[in-house]
Amino acid sequence: MSEHAKTKALMARGRAFLGSETAILCGAMSWVSERNLVSAISAAGAFGVIACGAMTPELLDAEIAATRALTDKPFGVNLITMHPMLFDLIGVCARHQVGHVVLAGGIPPKGSVEAIKASGARVVCFAPTLALAKKLLRSGADALVIEGMEAGGHIGPVSTSVLAQEMLPELAAEHFIFVAGGIGRGEAIAGYLEMGACGVQLGTRFACATESIAHPDFKRAFFRASARDAVASVQVDPRLPVIPVRALRNRGTEAFTAKQREIAGQLDESRLAMAEAQLQIEHYWAGALRRAVIDGDVEHGSLMAGQSVGMVTREEPAAEIIAALMDECEAALARR
Repeated sequence: MSEHAKTKALMARGRAFLGSETAILCGAMSWVSERNLVSAISAAGAFGVIACGAMTPELLDAEIAATRALTDKPFGVNLITMHPMLFDLIGVCARHQVGHVVLAGGIPPKGSVEAIKASGARVVCFAPTLALAKKLLRSGADALVIEGMEAGGHIGPVSTSVLAQEMLPELAAEHFIFVAGGIGRGEAIAGYLEMGACGVQLGTRFACATESIAHPDFKRAFFRASARDAVASVQVDPRLPVIPVRALRNRGTEAFTAKQREIAGQLDESRLAMAEAQLQIEHYWAGALRRAVIDGDVEHGSLMAGQSVGMVTREEPAAEIIAALMDECEAALARR
């Protein structure tokens, strides 16, 4: 019973909140966090999260059902707040009695948090600043993920270590706060747990798990990469407030810069409304990610990765990744 005793004690609140053996959330990665990886992570005692991304309600419905067929352990669903059918997707989650819904990609639209909670599910939101964290908690968020700019995919401007110092002392005693961004080993998990986090979220570390359906060439790109290869995208036009994306540098990175110029030109000529421009950028990412993850086009697709990518060196089962993280965390706590 004493295996990982100190780690599990510090994760106790997060484990109770998630209903899992460990308070390790898997970050939702579009095209990667689907039924196979999600069920493997949950079955191994962590908490898998389906990335809905640009899925239609019908596709999400099938994905949740398929995941449930693979594991009876709890898992969550990540929904993007700017999805035009957000409330339909919330309805799909409610029908399947999904216990946790993660809202990503901006401030939740009016009524969305209430709609999720009406089904009895818990709402997890991302908070890039302390002021927004407090606002989200006031408006009904049950837990927050504070994610630093070291993370892969959409990122904010502040590092994980700074966000943790700003937010954990203020919020962690009374709220469920998970820390994410750049976490690749258990020693870092130990540090954030000691600072008051109830758990952590990792994405990049799981992207190349044996159960991940990502193309072998996609995985090989991760194995070759070092931390400095995971770069943030550049914003071309201040009127097009594109949330930066961290990915491995390739020709696709340059193509995105060109795509922004094209959309900015359409804004200039009033051929496009701002909301539509934002949506086009989102669709661009969904397509570019699919090319890399599914088709294995590592030159022109988007290889979204966090700076912890340098710690991803080989393919290993999700259960082994989780066990290694827990072992490292426990050893770090034991040394103190």
